[in-house]
Amino acid sequence: MTAREYRARLEQARKAQADAERRAASLRRKEASARAAATQQRASAARTRSAGIRDSRLRTAARRERDANTAARDAASWEARGARLGTRAAALDALRAEAEAEEREAVETVLRQERREAMLRIASEQARIDARLTLTEGKMNDVLRHLRAPRPEPLRVLMLGAAAGGDLRITREQARIRAAVERAPHRDLVELDAHPAATAAHLLDGLTRFRPHVVHFSGHSAEDLIVFEQDTDHFHDGAVVSAGAFARAIAAVDEQPLLVLLNSCDSAPQASRLVDTVPLAIGMSASIGDIDAITYAARFYAAVADGQSIRSAHAQGRVAIEMAGLLDHDLPTLFHAGDVDPSAAFLVTPPTTAPPPLPHPTDEDPEPLPSP
Repeated sequence: MTAREYRARLEQARKAQADAERRAASLRRKEASARAAATQQRASAARTRSAGIRDSRLRTAARRERDANTAARDAASWEARGARLGTRAAALDALRAEAEAEEREAVETVLRQERREAMLRIASEQARIDARLTLTEGKMNDVLRHLRAPRPEPLRVLMLGAAAGGDLRITREQARIRAAVERAPHRDLVELDAHPAATAAHLLDGLTRFRPHVVHFSGHSAEDLIVFEQDTDHFHDGAVVSAGAFARAIAAVDEQPLLVLLNSCDSAPQASRLVDTVPLAIGMSASIGDIDAITYAARFYAAVADGQSIRSAHAQGRVAIEMAGLLDHDLPTLFHAGDVDPSAAFLVTPPTTAPPPLPHPTDEDPEPLPSP
C-alpha cells in the first residue's frame, strides 16, 4: 500500500475516532444530567408530607436513574469504540511514516543515479577536451611580455556565449555589443565573431582561425572552472572546462589575445591568473546579474570602438551599470600585467592624416634677404 493510501485511511480513522469521542461526551453529559435530576427528585420526595406526591417523585427519580444508566452504557460503548479507532489510527500513522520513508529513499536513489550519470558524462567530456588542449599546447618562452605594436588591421573580438540551461540572455548581450559597436565612429575598425552557443571547440578553432585580439566569454563560471555548451541539439548539462585548461588554450597559440573578458559570475580569480598569459583580463568578483553584465559589456565595447583606453572603457562600463540604477557596478574587475598600463592601452587606434610636407627651397625661390 502506498503512503497516499495510508494517509487516506488514517484520515478516515481519525474522523471516526473524533465522531465516537463526541458521541461519548454527549452521552456522558446526558448521564450526568439524568443523575442530577434523579437526586433532585429523591430529595424533593423526602421533604414532602404527602404520600402520593412522595411516591410520584420517587418514581420520577427511578426513571431518571434508568435513563442515566442507559446513557452510561452507551457512553462506555462509544468510548471503547473511540479507543479502538485511536489504536488503529496510531498503527496507520506508523505504516504511513514507513511508506513515506521508503518512497523518499526510492526517489533519492533515482536522483543519486541521475547525478552519478551526469557526473560521468561531464567527466568524459572533460577528458576529451583536456586531451585536445594538450595536443594544441606549444612550448612557451619565458620572456617579458609587451603589447604588440598596432597593425593596420581591425580589432578582432571573439564572442563566446554558453548557457545550456537557457537561463542567460546570451543573444541579447551579443546583439547589444554589436549595436554599440555599429554606432561608434570607428566601427569599421572592429570585427566581431559571435557564437551564442559556444563549445570548447569554438574556443580552440576561434583562437587559431580568427586570431582574436579580444576573447569575450559570457555564461557560467566559478573560481576554478568555466562552462561551455556541448555540441548537441538536446537539453543538456554544460561542458565544464577547468580554469587551468582554459588558460592553457589561450597560451597555446602563437599570438595570444591582448584581452580576455570573462563576463560571468565569480570569474575575477581566473582573470587575475590570466595576466600571466595575456596583458589584460577582466572578471567579475562575485555573482553578477544578467542585466548588469549586458549593460557593462555594451558600454565597454562602445568605448573601445570610440578609441578609448582599456582603463577608460572599463570605468565607463562600471558607471553605466551604476547610472542604470543597478547594484553590481563594483563587480567588474580589471587586471593587467606588471609591464602594462591600462590607461595607455588602446585596442582601436583611429588612422591619422599625416600633415603635408614642408616646402623645400627651389631654384625659383627668391633669394633670402641678407642679414643686416
